[in-house]
Amino acid sequence: MRFFKKKAAVPEQPMDLEAVMQKFDRESNTRVWEGKAKIAVNCVLAAFSLFCLYVTLFASWLEELRLTTFVAFIVLIGYLMYPAKKGKQKVNYMPWYDVLLMVLGTGAFLYYSVNALDIIQQGANFTWYQILIGIIGIVSIVEVCRRSVGLPIVIVALCFIGYALIWGLSNPTFWGKLNYIVHYLFYGKEGILSTPINVCSKFIVVFIIFGAFLERTGIADFFINFSNTIVGGFSGGPAKVAVVASALEGMVSGSSVANTVGSGSVTIPLMKKTGYSPEFAAAAEASASTGGQIMPPIMGAAAFLMADYVGVPYSNIVVRAILPAVLYFAGIFITVHLEAKKKGLRGLTREELPKFLPLLKKIYMIIPLVLLIYLVGTSKNSIQYAAAIAIISTIVVSMFNKGNRITPKRVFEALAAGGQGMITVAAACGVAGIIAGTITMTGLANIMINGIVALAGNQVIIALVLTMLCCIVLGMGVPTTANYCIMAATCAPILTRMGVPMIAAHFFVFYFGIVADLTPPVALAAYAGAAIGQANPMKTAITATKLAIGAFIVPYIFALNPAMLFIDTTPLAVIQISITSLIGMFGISAALEGYLFSNMPWYQRIAAAVGGLLLIDPNPTTDIVGIVIVAAIVVLQFITRKKVNSLA
Repeated sequence: MRFFKKKAAVPEQPMDLEAVMQKFDRESNTRVWEGKAKIAVNCVLAAFSLFCLYVTLFASWLEELRLTTFVAFIVLIGYLMYPAKKGKQKVNYMPWYDVLLMVLGTGAFLYYSVNALDIIQQGANFTWYQILIGIIGIVSIVEVCRRSVGLPIVIVALCFIGYALIWGLSNPTFWGKLNYIVHYLFYGKEGILSTPINVCSKFIVVFIIFGAFLERTGIADFFINFSNTIVGGFSGGPAKVAVVASALEGMVSGSSVANTVGSGSVTIPLMKKTGYSPEFAAAAEASASTGGQIMPPIMGAAAFLMADYVGVPYSNIVVRAILPAVLYFAGIFITVHLEAKKKGLRGLTREELPKFLPLLKKIYMIIPLVLLIYLVGTSKNSIQYAAAIAIISTIVVSMFNKGNRITPKRVFEALAAGGQGMITVAAACGVAGIIAGTITMTGLANIMINGIVALAGNQVIIALVLTMLCCIVLGMGVPTTANYCIMAATCAPILTRMGVPMIAAHFFVFYFGIVADLTPPVALAAYAGAAIGQANPMKTAITATKLAIGAFIVPYIFALNPAMLFIDTTPLAVIQISITSLIGMFGISAALEGYLFSNMPWYQRIAAAVGGLLLIDPNPTTDIVGIVIVAAIVVLQFITRKKVNSLA
């Protein structure tokens, strides 16, 4: 999902950023509409955004009516915007079969909307044509998801449906199984119309529209320039800019690939220019941009879903996400710093850095974001209300920026962009609902849970490792929101069964679902960065995985010691675990980099890794031992550097 697409400066080497996006970001492969046709399509998209704002803020419709109308709109605009296959598209062209699919799919959900009360009252007794309508509806939303999101999540959904048809249900006849599946997935509240699409239609849509307005204020350029001002002049400055800028942009964005391409078009060439290898430069940007998915308050929109699944206020999730996200970015920052020191890289010159005072005058641009966080944090009003106020504030703030004023034309463009941005999220949520519903109705979730619990025995750490592997495999190529929905239905219950607190379990599976964007073989963010940096894709993905080591360490810390998520703890315990976790990541980062003050021999690297890993365990004894080991390595490295300098 992409809340805004950053306008980046032209890189030093010619690079077709749109081609990179189309290759690695399915969301960018849209039809080409021009002239009057483009205006007409944008009017439909803008109307959808206004419809969502009205229903979310003011209407009190029957839930089935609201959700089916929402999905009907998604199917309609999904086929309007996305062709059947990737590649060059004819201008203002939509084949007859797409028109037919659009009409049939939209009609299926509108049939449910119009007859919602009758369908609710009739129970499970459906006629043959109602089953046919349900099949058309399921197929239509799955096809929109394939076009806008990609094949991986669709393949997963089809596998689960196939399992239900062949083995998973006890109905004796094929018709009986089909009837039950359609009733459960299309007409019931456990399939397409379940939690993911409900949360999407209530909360996520207003934040997507907010992001579309925020884009037009030029805040992305402000974040990059601000990051340059803070860290650009230090050793290896461009890589540190990538980390800081991605952390800032991650607060309001939700697409690893879009973040990588947007920021990377500026930072990756600069990193290469200052001496980083192409693979390291691309990996640094990809790992930092992927971290945007775990940075509150948006967290790739998964924060809203998590709040609903766990049953706590949204603001509660946001607060608990802060410390893990900071530690993740700290891990990347440490590694790029050590790489810069290892290679003796410089930062940007004073002439290359943005001027601080002109930038300071534009600090008002973050007012909408600060206002949003404040309104959400105080919990005095609904999340939708907070987002609506934030949208209005973007228009007001833009009036002070001559180059980015949101005129009526730009309001229309923002509404249209917001409508288009909802397609992938909603389609993915709909298919995620199908997957979760199929798992529930077949009892497959219990089979998976019992299997992993039996393998793990009483060892929580084994259950964590097995769950991690499941999350990485199931999360490959799946967008953030759908990714989390699948993990919440399949993997989180495993950990809660093993005694991990529910919030910690959900954060754990969310983190490891996200890192699938970096881990080979389906490392879309890393591959996009490699395309910009003209680097080897597989080497980039492996390097990105190493840089994102925090995403592999932090979840274990808060699963074993939920104090990091502020669960059943005291301020002193939070401070303690924060310090030990940071030292642990420092030790592991140094071990992976093979450098601290000088090149580390193999035995020091192993010792540093062991010391860092010991700090994962919340046991005070292992913490003390880990700190002693890491401290000893630091002292040895310092002595070695002094000897080398004296000999020089």
